[in-house]
This record gives sequence, structure tokens and C-alpha cells, in this order.
Amino acid sequence: MTTTPTPTSPADAAGAGDVLTGVGVGTSAAVGSVVLVAPAARPPADEAAPADPEAALAAVRAAFAAVAATLRERAASAGGTTADVLAATALMAEDPGLLGDVERRLRAGTGPATAVDEAVEGFCAVLAASGPYLAERVTDLRDVRDRVVAHVLGLAQPGVPQLTGPSVVVAADLAPADTAALDLAKVVGIVTELGGPTSHTAIIAAQLDVPCVVRVTGAQRLRPGAPVAVDARAGTVVVEPGEDVRAEVERRRAVREALASASGGPGATADGTAVALLANVGTVEDAERAAAHDVEGVGLFRTEVLFLERASAPTVEEQTDAYARVLRAFGERKVVVRTLDAGADKPLAFVEVEAEENPALGVRGLRTARRHPQLLTDQLTALAAAAERTGTTPWVMAPMVSTPAEAADFAGRARAAGLGVVGAMVEVPAAALRADALLAAGLDFVSVGTNDLTQYTMAADRLAGELADLLDPWQPAVLQLVGLTGAAGAAAGRSVGVCGEAARDPLLALVLVGLGVRSLSMAPAAVPAVRFALSRTSVEDCRRLAAAALAADDAAAARAAVAQLADPEVLAL
Repeated sequence: MTTTPTPTSPADAAGAGDVLTGVGVGTSAAVGSVVLVAPAARPPADEAAPADPEAALAAVRAAFAAVAATLRERAASAGGTTADVLAATALMAEDPGLLGDVERRLRAGTGPATAVDEAVEGFCAVLAASGPYLAERVTDLRDVRDRVVAHVLGLAQPGVPQLTGPSVVVAADLAPADTAALDLAKVVGIVTELGGPTSHTAIIAAQLDVPCVVRVTGAQRLRPGAPVAVDARAGTVVVEPGEDVRAEVERRRAVREALASASGGPGATADGTAVALLANVGTVEDAERAAAHDVEGVGLFRTEVLFLERASAPTVEEQTDAYARVLRAFGERKVVVRTLDAGADKPLAFVEVEAEENPALGVRGLRTARRHPQLLTDQLTALAAAAERTGTTPWVMAPMVSTPAEAADFAGRARAAGLGVVGAMVEVPAAALRADALLAAGLDFVSVGTNDLTQYTMAADRLAGELADLLDPWQPAVLQLVGLTGAAGAAAGRSVGVCGEAARDPLLALVLVGLGVRSLSMAPAAVPAVRFALSRTSVEDCRRLAAAALAADDAAAARAAVAQLADPEVLAL
């Protein structure tokens, strides 16, 4: 947009022409009318003790069960990352420890809605103190609380009201269930006061290709029905935009639509260097839908959804069937399968784990195989069987690899199972610093997960919105680690990819290519714009852009430096 951001004071209601600023998610823009999400109902301050504790307990249990059932229904129809998050939230509504705490409070004379509220807040305090990954679930657990309280009080369920036209949904924060239920025919943007660039709201908005701006101070003071322009690339919300802003939004929308219909084929730079453009997928159904897009394959198939909703581990045959469907959908196209990334914020119901002071730095990803090696053995066996059944050659990689010894051990296990193309995620700074040694340990490729690499490099909790500037993948320190990984891949003649959502930003994608990355994986809707950006830029120019980003002092300066050098047509996307 051409409007210069003029942040409003938090104490003032935003008026015509004002610009609220936050952290953008994605690169698109839209104009729509403000729809405020009302806060959830709270328990009455003077709620009386239940006259019949057994009846009250039965009603509360039924409320928790109804909420869990609704979340599972939404998960079944959502697909992808959204389905993963909703399924995990449903498990929270069925947690026996939480229900037991509610029961204890009820029997002690606490009113039912208050008992639910107090029990949930107690669990939230534990999660918040358990490290960044579990702290991310606080919003989800409070969403369960709000829905159960509404059931108990006989009130309407909280969430987004019915939409009547192009709408920008504005809230303190959106729970995954709210985001999943959005009517995408009417929602053109999302704005929240809380959250961060890698929060669940942000991740789901990116998957849905809806422009989103988080950490917007004063957003809830916007007047319902007021027109606003949401620019995810700039991280701005323009109140009652003028014709110049509206025209710029419409121009960008038209360009994106034209690219989606006109561009196609394999990704390549202007001088012909191939850069594979791949899809990130979370479920079998998600993969089958992605296969219909003009993508060159899958750069990240998150397999943990097969495990997270279950009381017992899926059998080898069940896994084989699922993997075969994904491989069959893509045929001869590349499919990169990530082995189980459980632990931390994604606990398995059938795996007992010891309490960890900081689960994000504990037993997660490949480290789970230290305690439960059969899970990995079964998964590799199933993937090899699916490959044989479909006549394809999947690529398999492990998450949270930190040392060459771990890389060598995983490569040995995968090849022993019959898998020929083996790699690892680069999410830990140690892996980037020793990428050459990881590749020498027997890996065929590595793939950078920018969300976790940014979190660990900058020592910033992924949900800490006030640290959003540190969580930006444009941070030069993060890019330097990507560059080390790219150089290691080039020296060894091995493939280096990026499967974090950083790849969906056309400008940042050029920088990644300049750092040696040769495959980019993202939400399918983001592929056309990235394909176009590559087609306008040579590899040498990508290297110049990367050098400019690395020379900057922070993320904002890095992006600004690259924007000054980039093709104007790319900046106009």
C-alpha cells in the first residue's frame, strides 16, 4: 500500500485514515468490514454451590464431551494443520486430570461454571510455566473453558458471529476452533491484539491464505462495520481506507489471481537454475487436495496427525495405507515424509513421558526414539512398504536432529528398512553449524524448518508476541545459519530445502535461493507468487539480495535492504 503508517495511541479509538500496526502473516492484502468477536461469557461472581453435586457433575461432564465432539467434527472437515490443532484441542477437553480437578472443586461446594474456570486456569498456569511449546496451548485450553462454561450456563457458544459480506474478523485472539469455522467465502482478513507470527492463529491463517496481522494494539476499539484494509506484508490495518489504498489492494489481488492462472510449471530462476516448488501438507486428505495444484511435489508431510488422535499407536498396516495414499496421489513427483515429530506441545496419549522443565528443549522429534524406538521402526517399515506398494521412491527425514551421530543412526535405520533417500530437518542451530558433518554422516539432503530454527537461534518463545521482532525469519542470524547449511549442501552436492513458512514470502524466497536453497515448500496457494519472483531474478541477483540481508542489523533492516534491490514487479505482488 502507499499509505504511510501513522500508529494510533492505544487510548484512542481508531478513526478514518488511521493506521494500526502489528506483525503481518503472509504477503496479501484485502479490504473488508470489521466484525468483532465478542469476549466469552464469564462465570457469575456469586455462583452458588450446586444443590445436587452429582447432577452438576453429570452436566459438566456432558458439556466437556459435547465440546470435544464439536472440535472433532470441525477437525474432520478442516484438514491440514487446522485439523491437527483442533484434534489436539479436543484431547484437552477429555483430559481426565482436568475433569478430576473440576469434580474435586464441585464436591467442595464450588459452582459448576466457576469450578471449570478455576480448574482450567490452574492447568494454564502449569502449561505457561512448562516452556514455550506447552505455553502455546494456553489459548486452546481457555477456548475449551469458554465453550464448556457456555454449555453449563445455557448460553450461546462463543466465537465469530454470522458474516454477511466481505469481513475482517477482529479479536483479542482467535482459538483454533474459531479459525477453523471461518466462512472463507466471506472472511477476507484476520486481525488480533495478541498472538505472534507463529501462533496457531497465524499458522492457520497462512494455510488458508487469508491476510492476517497479529499484535495490533487497539484493534478491538475498531468500530464494528467500519471498512479497513489489512496488509499482511506491511503489517498494517488502515481504517476507512481511501481510494488510493483500495485501488492498490485491488491491483495486488488481480496480480495474484493472474499469476495463479497464468504461471505454471517447474520453478526456476531467470537464468534457468531449478528451484523446486513444493507443498506442505498435514494429513492424507490435505495431500490429496495439494496434488491437484501446480506443485512439484511435497516438501513436508507431517505424519504426527496419524498418531495424535489415538489412544494407541497406529499399526504398521494402518500407516502403510495412509502413506500409500499420499505417494499414489503424487505419482512420480517428489514426496518428503517427516517422521513422527511428537513431544513438547504434541504429546502422545499412549506414550508415558517424564515431566520436563522445558519441553521445547527436551524429548521431542527424533529424540522420542531414544525411549520408544519401536515407534520409529514401525514408521520406517510402513513407509518402505508403501513405497513398494506404489512403486515410488519417497524421501524420508527426521525432525530435531542435532549431531552427526544422530544423523548417522537415523540414516542407518532408514536404509535398513529399505528406504533409499534419507535426510534430516535443520531446526537446531547445532545442525546448521555442522551441516557439513551431518551430510557426511550419510544424509542425502537436509531441509530447514525456519519456525523452530528462528525460535532456537533467537532464544524467543514462539508465542511471545512482544518478541515478534526476534521471531522474524528475516533475522540476519537466522539467515546466516541457512547460508551455512546451503554452503554445506553445495560443497557436498546434496539437496538443501526450506519447508518452513518463510518460503511463502516471495522476497524472502529469493534470499533463501541466494543462500544456496534449491527447494521451497509452502502452502500451495503461495506457490504462484514465488514462482513469478524466481522467474524475474537470476541466481546472481539472489546472491546480491542475500548479501544485503546478511549485512543488516535486524529483520526490518534486512527486508528493507532487499526491497531496495529487488525487481519492482516482485515488490508489487
